[in-house]
Amino acid sequence: FFAALNMVGIGESAIVALIIFVVHMGTLLILVFASAGMLIYHNDWSIFMANWNAPSAHSVPYAIYFGFGAAMLGISGFETSSNFIEQQQPGVFPKTLRNMWATVTFFNPIIGALAVCTLSLTDIVNNDSGVLAAMAEAAVGKWLAVLVGADAFLVLSGSIITSYVGVIGLARRMSLDRCLPQFLLQVLPMRRTNHWIILGFFAICSSLYLLVRGNTETLAGVYTIAFLGVMCLFSIGNMLLKYKRSSLPREIRSSWLGVVISFSAVFAGLIATIIDNPQYLQYFAVYFVATAFLILITLVRSRLLKILLFFTQIILRKFRRSRERVAQHISKAIQDINSQAIVFLASKDDPAYLNKAILYVRDNEQTNWIKIVHIYEDESLIPPNLQRNIEFLDHCYPKIRLDLITVHGTFSPATVDRLATVLKTPKNFMFIACPKDHLPHTIGDFGGVRMITHY
Repeated sequence: FFAALNMVGIGESAIVALIIFVVHMGTLLILVFASAGMLIYHNDWSIFMANWNAPSAHSVPYAIYFGFGAAMLGISGFETSSNFIEQQQPGVFPKTLRNMWATVTFFNPIIGALAVCTLSLTDIVNNDSGVLAAMAEAAVGKWLAVLVGADAFLVLSGSIITSYVGVIGLARRMSLDRCLPQFLLQVLPMRRTNHWIILGFFAICSSLYLLVRGNTETLAGVYTIAFLGVMCLFSIGNMLLKYKRSSLPREIRSSWLGVVISFSAVFAGLIATIIDNPQYLQYFAVYFVATAFLILITLVRSRLLKILLFFTQIILRKFRRSRERVAQHISKAIQDINSQAIVFLASKDDPAYLNKAILYVRDNEQTNWIKIVHIYEDESLIPPNLQRNIEFLDHCYPKIRLDLITVHGTFSPATVDRLATVLKTPKNFMFIACPKDHLPHTIGDFGGVRMITHY
C-alpha cells in the first residue's frame, strides 16, 4: 500500500506529519496522566512492589546493561531527521534534534516507570509488542487501549512513508555518485517517481518479513542493529571530520569528549543487542553483504567489463563477426562509464596539491577526464605556474586527460551553478579542497559539491 502511494507521487506531507505528531503527543499525554492519576487515586503500589521484589535470574549490572541495549529501540527516529536537512532552513536541524531529545527524555522514563507500576513483569513480557495498549487497558479501560492502538497505527504509517522518502533520497544520491546502478534513476513518465527504487525497497522489506516468518521481535532486532549502526557511523563521521577537516567552517562543533561518549554508549547498545540474540546479526549480515556486493560491483564495473572483453575475445576468436560485435558493445559501455568528466575547482598551482586531487579521482572515480577549473577576479592573481604544472601532470598521467579552464569571476555558489550548467557536469562530480575560515560560504551553500583534499 505505501509503496503504491509513493509510486503515484504521494510522499511525505508536512501537514499530515504535524497531525500525526499532535495526535501521538496527545495520546501519550493522556496515557501518562491517566495512568499516573489512577495510580495515585487508588494508592495501590502492590504491583510495583511485587515487580521490585521479584527474583531475577541475572545480576543487577547484567539487567541494567541489557535493559539499556533493549531501550535503544525506543529512541529510533533520530537518524531520520538528517534525511530532510537539505530542505531545512539554517538552524532548523539542531532544533529538531533538541525537540526529539526533549520528547524522548520526558516520555520514555515516565512510561517505563508507569508500566512497572501498572503491569506485572509477566504481562510486560507477554505483551512486548503491545505493552502500551495493555498498560492503557489495565490503568483506565478498553477505550484508551483502542486509542493507543490507533495511534500506534498512525505513527507506524508515518514512519513507513518516511522510510520510503529516506531510501529514495539515499538511493538517488548514491546512483548519481555512481555507487549504485544508473537504472535506479529512471522515473515514471506520468508521476516522475523513481519506481525501481520504490519496488526494490518493497522487495527487500517483504523478503526480510518472509525470511523471519513474520516474527516482529526479530524484525525489531534487525532494525535495531541497522539503526545503531547508522548512529555509530554518525559518530565516526564526526570524528573523521574533526581529524581530517578541522578547518571546515561550521556553526556547531561537538567536543571530542561528547562524541566519544556518544559513540561508546551507542556501540555498547549495539553489542548488547547482538549478544542478546546473535540471530539478529545473521539476518542483518545477509542484507548487508548483498548490498555491499552490489555497491562493489558498481564501483568496479569498468574493470569487470575490461576483463569480460578480454575473455570474450579469446572465447570468440573463431567467430570474427560475433567477436567484433561483442567487442564493440563492451567497448562502448566502458567508454560511456569513463567519459563522465570530473571538475576540480583549484585555488592554487601547488603541484603536490594538484597531484593529490588527481590521485583521488584516479583511485575513487570511474573516469579518464579531469577538468581543472581556476576562478579568478583579476588576471594578475592567476597562479603563475598553474598551466605549466598541469601540463607536467598531464604527461605524468597519460591515461587521464587533464584540461585547464580559467574563469573570470568570484568564487561563489552562483558561479559554481553557472559552471555546472556550462560544463554540463552535475555538482556531485565537482570537487573542491576543504575551505578554510576565509571563505564566506559553507560547503552546503554549493549544493552538492564534494570535498576531496585539504586546502
